[in-house]
Amino acid sequence: MKTTLHIAAACLFDEQGRLLLVRKRNTRFFMLPGGKREAGEDALSALERELFEELELRLEADALQAVGQFQAPAANEADTWLQADIFRAALPHAVQPAAELEELRWLDTTQPLPDDLAPLLREQVLPALARLQSLAATS
Repeated sequence: MKTTLHIAAACLFDEQGRLLLVRKRNTRFFMLPGGKREAGEDALSALERELFEELELRLEADALQAVGQFQAPAANEADTWLQADIFRAALPHAVQPAAELEELRWLDTTQPLPDDLAPLLREQVLPALARLQSLAATS
């Protein structure tokens, strides 16, 4: 039986336009920072909590812009799907991995993609970001 996890995650960009990725301890795939929503928790509250836990980063809700809702298989959990609320924001300062994070990586989305990206990121979020950038460039 398949399980669905409800998560919230953020596309955090540095001054060079690179996307911050994280890898959790004892996993292979890089993904967006964020995590599972707790019972009764809305997506923004979950994301604010997770960003503080994982990166010791405090972002106000008005700094986050909705990208959309996406579904994809979970990268690190068998028979599990993700229902993800994705937001984007400028990263206001440098961060370090905390909690269960093992590693941070910066992704230049104009370069070929590495093969260790989580399915949600590779198949759903990066194409959505490209569409948003294309729309912004034409308006």
